[in-house]
Amino acid sequence: MRFLNAGDCAITVEFGNEISEEMNLYVKTFTDRFDRANLNGVLDLIPTYRSVLISFNPLKISREEIKTFAENVMSGFSPTAHEEQKEIVEIPVLYGGGMGPDLDFISDWTKLSPQEIIEKHSSVNYLIYMIGFTPGFPYLGGMPKELSAPRLNSPRKAIPAGSVGIAGAQTGIYPVESPGGWRIIGRTPLKIFDYERENPFLLKAGQYLKFYPITEEEFYEKYL
Repeated sequence: MRFLNAGDCAITVEFGNEISEEMNLYVKTFTDRFDRANLNGVLDLIPTYRSVLISFNPLKISREEIKTFAENVMSGFSPTAHEEQKEIVEIPVLYGGGMGPDLDFISDWTKLSPQEIIEKHSSVNYLIYMIGFTPGFPYLGGMPKELSAPRLNSPRKAIPAGSVGIAGAQTGIYPVESPGGWRIIGRTPLKIFDYERENPFLLKAGQYLKFYPITEEEFYEKYL
């Protein structure tokens, strides 16, 4: 582990320089163990692809105490010996048409038919590496390379909440309406972020996400 100061009230714990499922397992295990300890003075834990930011109150806990606990909490951990039950969240998506205005572009770019794109996109269990950008936005790993496509030259001013998009080698879901430059291929009727729920966030880092296609009738009648 590598420790980096992040101002007077935070410290970053780095586990490496790569983006991989193994690296994310370190991040997830560390975050879970550290969170369960409920240390007095620790305010927040923010996991990323390869590190965890620890926010703390320096009047209640010192930087050195956090470093010592961080080193101890991962003692004995080995990703090769660690078996974990995958938590998979299924996300219904209405692909194409008005919900997925860029599906045809990606079809032209990849030389795959729209149906092939839908089948490949919905065939994978995507690891949620981290949440960010907008409230609840999941950064997903594992998209088939054949689906890679460039971002829009000019971002749209407003992308509807629930829109599913592709940018480069990544796919993701817009939890709230916001500007964005991803190529939109569909939309989910589920609320990825809802401030009226007890837990506003439907998804969290470390889970796996599985898309599955639905019809327009299901989109409006079954889920809304």
